[in-house]
Amino acid sequence: MAQSIGNMTAAERLALISADTQSGIPTSLDLEKALEGTMVGPPWADKYPKDPEQWENQLWRLHNLYYIVDKVGNKVLFQPNWAQVQLIENLWFLNVILKARQYGFTTFIGLLLLDNTVWQEDQRCGIIAHNKEDAKVIFRDKVKYPFDNLPDPIKSRLAPKLDSANELLFSNNSSIRVGTSMRSGTFQMLHISEYGKLCAKTPEKAREVKTGALNTVQKGQIVFIESTAEGRAGHFYELCERAQNMAKLHKKLSALDYRFHFFPWWCSPDYELQPDEISDDMVLPTEMLEYFVDIEATILKRLSMGQKLWYWKKWVDQGEDMKREFPSTPEEAFAAAVEGAYFKHQMAKVRVEKRICRVPYVDAFPVDTFWDFGFSDQNCIWFMQHVGLEYRFIDYHSASGEELAFYIKMLQQRPYIYGTHYLPWDAGHTDLKRRESLEDRFRDLHVRNTYAVDRIEDEAQGYNATRAILSQCWFDEEKCNEGIIGLDHYRKEWNEKMGCFSEHPLHDWASHPAKAFETFAVGYRKRPTGGKKKGSRRRRVSGMAA
Repeated sequence: MAQSIGNMTAAERLALISADTQSGIPTSLDLEKALEGTMVGPPWADKYPKDPEQWENQLWRLHNLYYIVDKVGNKVLFQPNWAQVQLIENLWFLNVILKARQYGFTTFIGLLLLDNTVWQEDQRCGIIAHNKEDAKVIFRDKVKYPFDNLPDPIKSRLAPKLDSANELLFSNNSSIRVGTSMRSGTFQMLHISEYGKLCAKTPEKAREVKTGALNTVQKGQIVFIESTAEGRAGHFYELCERAQNMAKLHKKLSALDYRFHFFPWWCSPDYELQPDEISDDMVLPTEMLEYFVDIEATILKRLSMGQKLWYWKKWVDQGEDMKREFPSTPEEAFAAAVEGAYFKHQMAKVRVEKRICRVPYVDAFPVDTFWDFGFSDQNCIWFMQHVGLEYRFIDYHSASGEELAFYIKMLQQRPYIYGTHYLPWDAGHTDLKRRESLEDRFRDLHVRNTYAVDRIEDEAQGYNATRAILSQCWFDEEKCNEGIIGLDHYRKEWNEKMGCFSEHPLHDWASHPAKAFETFAVGYRKRPTGGKKKGSRRRRVSGMAA
């Protein structure tokens, strides 16, 4: 039975890689051999009634040596749960973990790293938390407490040479450190906790982890990246997508590829009401029954009534956040609303009412476009048809670094009959360098049906207008996917110092599709018929020459 890479020496891992990185790698490991050690038992092991050979087995050590404080505040001997065992059974060099809440991966991986430093020489292990407060808690509860409660002979033999607020360095020259970024040094094992939150709230810090910490881990060493989902953007999402795609295509993994691990709520025996907790008056609402029909068809598994009732009870309290905190599928996890998102509830309603679907172009109605401009930034365009009481968004386009002529050519290449091109409020202002306005440049390219919307008084007016109009909007699920993701991710800026969201929008990639949609929300009326607007120049609406 193959040995786990989790406890191989660096030489053994490199030998495995150089022999053949495309074959011979374990995909399912025998639990009894999963974490066998490579060192002999300690000389004081015979003082204990256990067989000295047991000290060589990491799985035995994890079941018998480490104490933690459990969820109700009791000191208990740590015992790996089903999810933690499954992770070990499928351990790879690079591991990305998408999970439901309360599976204890931070505790378990912390103990794995601690055990590695205690039982092997010259190891460097690191844990990255998404904020300083969590880093302190992880070090105190997941590292220091288990070490302090080890048997005295182990502690005395490994008397720490350094015992600080965030690092333990033992006499065997192995260390474990907890922080928020680790650019310096090299690590044999690295754990990044709640990376999805880091990517969503503080993208610059996430970039530091990506370019700094991950490059401290050489080929053949072990990385754990675990988190709940935080929207369909950022490095954590990209890692999960890439790893999922490789798994779906049954591609063989190299030591530089990530293995995807998903732990949904419905696998846990704890997430279920017991028969004596269920009463006759517990009746699932229709929309919840429909949800479970869809989920069971997706996961190819029947859920018990106890599981369904548990989920429903949690849903009553958590609402749409259940999809992020207790996902049923990876797709659902990433589709859930991002924390601090402006249109969280409105986009959830769009999905519940199934208004993200196939929305075909109807040639009996003109297509209006709505723009947000940028040169070095993104330039975004929504394409909409007003049919009855419905605003049908049939297409979306974005690019950067292109001149206006590029976008006009793109419009001409699409098979649409255009109505009006709605532009941001400042499109009518003269650019001092060019000595012409954006509308002038449109006319120079023979596009005359433009309309610069009114300037809004503040940011709140813009996102509130979007919130109000989304209830009448339909989106093509394929052509508008990028724009939909932008609406999902347009969010408040995170104030790191205060530990809360500010009242101001975060200016990132998502603000551009959201601002283009805002052009629609604040500026769309019945198609303009010309004439002069008070306080503005005449808007030309005569059509587009193509």
